[in-house]
Parts: sequence; structure tokens; C-alpha cells
Amino acid sequence: MTQDKIPSSVLFCCDHNSIRSPMAEGMMKKFYGRAAYVQSAGVKNDMEVDGFAIAVCDEIGVPLANHRSRSFEEMQDWGDDLGQFDLIVALSPASQRMALEMTRHAHLDVEYWPIMDPTGLAEGREARLAAYRQTRDQIETRMRARFGPPHDLA
Repeated sequence: MTQDKIPSSVLFCCDHNSIRSPMAEGMMKKFYGRAAYVQSAGVKNDMEVDGFAIAVCDEIGVPLANHRSRSFEEMQDWGDDLGQFDLIVALSPASQRMALEMTRHAHLDVEYWPIMDPTGLAEGREARLAAYRQTRDQIETRMRARFGPPHDLA
């Protein structure tokens, strides 16, 4: 797969589908439009989308407020076969293990991007926003390196 080639379907995953994977899903959709079918999931879905994640993505025009957290199990219950994705990008070690386990008989790529979990790293609103921006920017850097520059969607 060349650097600029965008797979036709991508699943981003992390621990709770409340910060990193929704950020990645929203950014992929904004940067690359309909070039790929994009979803996100978590090992668990026990949390709503994090308010700080919504705030820092709003800063770059990526809406997350309507995202509904979902787990790998829920995706399967709803008929999404993880093996049908061309690429799964795991943003946490636990989600990487789960993705590899659930797709061990499928022919697809599972990549691990070590993206920082910003929860609990800072005290106070501005310091927490700075940590979340750092996470957002790490995702954007990896995304540009993997899929090339964002498409001009204007």
C-alpha cells in the first residue's frame, strides 16, 4: 500500500471510543471526505464522547458532539464484520490486542499508532485542553504521514 493510497474502509479503535478513536474518525472524514468508509469503536463503550475531545476538534472544524460511542461487540451485533475493513488502526494497546484477536482469520492490516491518552494528564481547563490538543495533533501527524495531505474538500 503506498503512502498516499487510502484504503476503501478504515476502522479506528481505542479503549472506550470516547476520545482518540472518535477524533480519528472525525478527522479522517474531514480530511479525506468519502475516499474511505470510516468508523470507530472501543474495547468498551462505557463512556460518552469526552467534552474536551469535542472542544479541541471543534477548533479544527471536526464535529464530534453527535458521535455515539460503540464497542467492537456492538459493531458485530449491528452487522459490521471487522474482517470487512481494509485497515484497522489501533490507538491503544488494548484495542490492538482486541482487533488482532477478532480478525485473526481475516486478511487485513492492523496498524498500531501509539497515541497519547490525554485523560488525567493535567489539572485545570487550559492544561487539559493543551493535553487534548497534543493528542489531536499526534493523530493528525500520523494520518498525514499514512494517507498523504488532506484532500481539498472546499
